[in-house]
Amino acid sequence: MGGNPLLMQILNRLEEARSLDGVTEKLQAAVTAAAQPQRVRDVLHGTWLGHPLHPVLVQLPVGAFMSAAVLDLVPGAHKAATTLIAVGTAGAAPAVAAGWVDWSQLTKDRQRVGLVHAAANAIAVGLYGASLVARLRGRSGRALSFAGLTVAGLGAYLGGHLSYARSAGASHAATELTRVPSTWTSVGALTDFPVREPVVRTVGDVPVLLWRDGEHVTAMIERCGHEGGPLGEGDVTPDGCVVCPWHGSTFRLEDGTVVHGPAAADQPLVRVRVHEGNVEIAQP
Repeated sequence: MGGNPLLMQILNRLEEARSLDGVTEKLQAAVTAAAQPQRVRDVLHGTWLGHPLHPVLVQLPVGAFMSAAVLDLVPGAHKAATTLIAVGTAGAAPAVAAGWVDWSQLTKDRQRVGLVHAAANAIAVGLYGASLVARLRGRSGRALSFAGLTVAGLGAYLGGHLSYARSAGASHAATELTRVPSTWTSVGALTDFPVREPVVRTVGDVPVLLWRDGEHVTAMIERCGHEGGPLGEGDVTPDGCVVCPWHGSTFRLEDGTVVHGPAAADQPLVRVRVHEGNVEIAQP
C-alpha cells in the first residue's frame, strides 16, 4: 500500500465505519428533500457547466483564507486580512450547498469520509467566523484564523482522498473510452438494430450503447460517467434520452449531452459508421 501507512489505515477504518450510517442516511434524506426541484440539483451538480460545481466554488473561500493567513504575517495588513476572512466565510455557503448535493449521491463508504470532510470544514468556517467577530471587536483573531486554516487543511486532505483515491466526481466512463479499439470494429448488421431502441454491444470488454434513428446510428460508453451505472438498463424518455437506473443521470442518446444530473459531464461518444450494411465503431 502506498502513501503514509498510518493515514491509510485511518482512512480505511473511516470508510468502514458503519456506525456513521445512521447519520449519513438522515442527512442524505434531508439534502434530497431540500435540493428541489430537479433544476436546483442540476445547478448545484454543475450539469450546466459540464464540470462539478463544488470544486469551482471552493476556490473562493480557500483562496481568501490562504491569502488572509499570509497578510496576517505582514505588518499593517490586519484590516485587509479581516476583509478576506469575511469574503471567505461568506463564500463558503454556496460551496457547502454544492458539496452536500454531490455527497448525497455517493456510495456509503465515501459518504462516511465525506461526512468527516464536511464536519472539518464546518469547524474551520466556525473558527473563521469567530475570528471575524473578534477582529470586528478590535481583537487580533489571528489564533482563531490559523486554527481554522489547520482544520481546513484536514478537510482538504479528506476531499482530495475522495476525489483522487476514491474517484468522487471523476468520470467513470472516460477510462472506458480508451479501451475501445482504435480500428473500425463491426458490432452487427444495421438491420440488427431496432429503430429508436437502445442496444448494448460489448467490444472487447467495453459495453457500448448504440442508438439507431433511421439510417443514423450513434454510440456512447454504456457505463454512466457519474458512478458507472448500466445505462443499457435505464429507461428511455419519449424525447430520446436514457436515464441511468442508479442515480437518474439523464443523457441524450443522439449526442451524449447531459440533460439532468447528478452527472455533470456529457457521456463520451464512440465513432460510428455504417459500412457495407454493417455498423462499425472505433475510438474518437
